[in-house]
Amino acid sequence: MGALPVFRWRLAPDGYATRRQLRARGLRPGGQCVAAQLERPRRHRGPLVAYLYRLDLAKPVRPMTPGRWAALAKANAARRTCPACRRDAGYVISTSLGTCVPCAYPDPDGSEGSTPHG
Repeated sequence: MGALPVFRWRLAPDGYATRRQLRARGLRPGGQCVAAQLERPRRHRGPLVAYLYRLDLAKPVRPMTPGRWAALAKANAARRTCPACRRDAGYVISTSLGTCVPCAYPDPDGSEGSTPHG
């Protein structure tokens, strides 16, 4: 296979789209290889690159099944559960903290339950 065609930013011909553009149209690459790339020049660094896929080879996005919805809900619940106290934090726990905020920064006075939202 030869080198990919390279287009300047915003100058790609019709018939190509990025992954985000495909998704906005309800499509996915569907196993096809990258067909071309866009390059946006930057000062003092390498260019920004976006990969393009052919629209005529794109396939429809697979619909969400009940099993996929359940798996997504389980994964999101795991991201909200604090590994230290095992409570649902109500938000996705930051990977930099690794625990919920009360576990990461315990109250030195020991009055954990004194917050107004409970």
